Amino acid sequence: MSQVSIVDAAGKKTGTVELPGSVFDVVANVPLIHQVVVAQLAAARQGTHKTKNRGEVSGSGRKPFKQKGTGRARQGSVRMPQHKGGGIVHGPTPRDYSQRTPKKMIHLALLGAISDRARANRVHVVTSFVPGDLPSTKTASKLVADLTTGPRVLVVVMPNDVVTEKSVRNIIGVHTITAGQLNAYDVLHADDIIFTQAAYDTFVAAKTTKEVSA
Repeated sequence: MSQVSIVDAAGKKTGTVELPGSVFDVVANVPLIHQVVVAQLAAARQGTHKTKNRGEVSGSGRKPFKQKGTGRARQGSVRMPQHKGGGIVHGPTPRDYSQRTPKKMIHLALLGAISDRARANRVHVVTSFVPGDLPSTKTASKLVADLTTGPRVLVVVMPNDVVTEKSVRNIIGVHTITAGQLNAYDVLHADDIIFTQAAYDTFVAAKTTKEVSA
C-alpha cells in the first residue's frame, strides 16, 4: 500500500493518504480495458443516421420516358437510385451501437486504468482547489500547474462541489467528473488524476466495498 500527499489550495502538504492496493495496484488487463473503452465509445454514438430509399424520396411514380422506341434502357420510375433525386441504395439506417458489457468488466477496467496512473505517480489528492467559498480560476490553475506535467488533467469532485467545478471549468485541458462517474476511458485519456479529498474517500469506499462483496 503506497501513500500520496494531500495538499491544500496553496500547494502546501497537509498530510498523506493511503492508496489501497486492491484499488490502485491492480494489474492492467489491456485487452479487457480495450474492450470496455470500445464499448463505452460505441454506446455514445447516436445511431440516428438515415438515408431515404426509393420508396421514401419525394417524386411521382411515373416513367421518365416511354418503354419502347427510344433506344435507351427501360426505366420504371424517376425515384430509382440512378436518377437525380432518387433513393439511396443500402444507405445507413437508425441502429443501436451499444455493446453488452458486464459490470464486473467495467469495474476491473477502471481499476486497471487508475492503477496504471497511480504507479506512474500521476494520482493526486487536494483538500480543495480554492481557499474559500468563492470560485477562483487563477488559484485553481496555479494548483493544477504545480501538481501536474501533462496537458490533460481529470479532476474528480463530489456532485455538489459547485465551487471546484466553476474554478476549473475554464482551464484548458481540464475535465471534471464526479466520483461516481469515473470510468476507464476518462482515466486513460487524462495524463494526471486529481481527487478532492471528499471525492477520493467516496471513490475508495465504494470500490473497496465492491471488492469485499465480490
